[in-house]
Amino acid sequence: MASAAEQLASGISFDSFRKATELKKRLWFTLGALVLFRFLSFVPIPGIDPRALASLFDTQRGGVLDFFNTFSGGSLERMSIIALGIMPYITASIVIQLGAALHEPWKQLKKEGQTGRQKLNQYTRFLTVFLTTIQGYFIATGLEGLGANTGIQAVVEPGYLFRGAATVSLVGGTLFLMWLGEQITARGIGNGVSLIIMAGIVATLPSTLAQLFESGRSGAMDPLLIFSVVIAVAILILFICFIERAQRRVLVQYPKRQTARGLMQQERSHLPMKINTAGVIPPIFASSILVMPLTVLQFAGGSVDPNAASNDVLINISTYLQRGSPLYLALYGIGIAFFTFFYASVQFNSEDVSDNLKRAGGFVPGIRPGKSTEQYFDYLLNRITTVGAAYLVLICLIPEFMFSQAGVTFALGGTSLLIVVNVTMDFVSQVQSHLIAHQYGDLIKKSKLKGRRR
Repeated sequence: MASAAEQLASGISFDSFRKATELKKRLWFTLGALVLFRFLSFVPIPGIDPRALASLFDTQRGGVLDFFNTFSGGSLERMSIIALGIMPYITASIVIQLGAALHEPWKQLKKEGQTGRQKLNQYTRFLTVFLTTIQGYFIATGLEGLGANTGIQAVVEPGYLFRGAATVSLVGGTLFLMWLGEQITARGIGNGVSLIIMAGIVATLPSTLAQLFESGRSGAMDPLLIFSVVIAVAILILFICFIERAQRRVLVQYPKRQTARGLMQQERSHLPMKINTAGVIPPIFASSILVMPLTVLQFAGGSVDPNAASNDVLINISTYLQRGSPLYLALYGIGIAFFTFFYASVQFNSEDVSDNLKRAGGFVPGIRPGKSTEQYFDYLLNRITTVGAAYLVLICLIPEFMFSQAGVTFALGGTSLLIVVNVTMDFVSQVQSHLIAHQYGDLIKKSKLKGRRR
């Protein structure tokens, strides 16, 4: 039987959406912010020749660069001021969250509530500036080196002035995206950082599909293989939707309470535990950890003397860690599994949940309140997270392995599909929540008017 909230959500119509003025303002703000993000992806850093840069990027195409270019919405290919995207901010968030789980002073900050979270967010911003500065400088010097070795001069006037201007531009672009994501979260709909990443992936989807179908038309790829890829993507989308809605409902009982009619009634409810508690965070974290050093390595490799032994080392590392290679897939899978368990423990704190149930008088049938309940939740969380980690690893690695074995350069892999589907589902659920809240507000107003008439 559907719950009251589900019954109310089923009655949502276009007329109720038209009356929700607050929701429309949030949607327009989110849309405007994403359009601004797309405009910025076409603004190049100063001192870059766009035509020469396009030719230079074609010589370096493939592997990690294409993967990172997909996440940035093509900004890396155009070397725009937001070429680094939001990845440095995500990497900084990983480091700070790990520190908050391991470093005792930061643990205390996390327990201080809003004040502690503000301090940790400030540390994240400082670390973002530091990481973006290092990446920006290596990319600027790498562009100069790549142009010198390939004979394509993408930089108009190489030198310290260009390096400084490029580094400042990249730092400013990343910080602006960080601020824009926070504004979307506060004043728009959904998680701002996830929406920015999804917008970048969706922006490259038309060109990716056009390239795929063009290769089939020209005979470069078997049409049956293209049809198999499309069917596999559709099956993956359905499977992701099914798993993302799956959850384990833990029965929670409360002591008998006297109702208004004098009857003793025992309340029951369910505590939902999602199979994929961590969401899209583990693939994003794992990819950012791998993409950041590899992007710097690939750009910095061009600035090294081609006859030097150090350049051979860089080439070997880039080859072993190339997208689709066994080492890359192994490190990617390990990173996804690690961040799944880590972020699941952050999202669902068994100690806090058991304490809250104990204070409210609730208990799990057959489990004593307190420490036993905490251990029971830890047991359930470990089992559920194991299934969720296996699901994320399969979704992200199997398409990568299949496409690399089949020789298909399809940018929309399992990670991109997971992000797009998950963020879309979260966006739709938040829109429904706002509509339900608006309908509840209308019902309360109507009940007050009827009460006054009586």
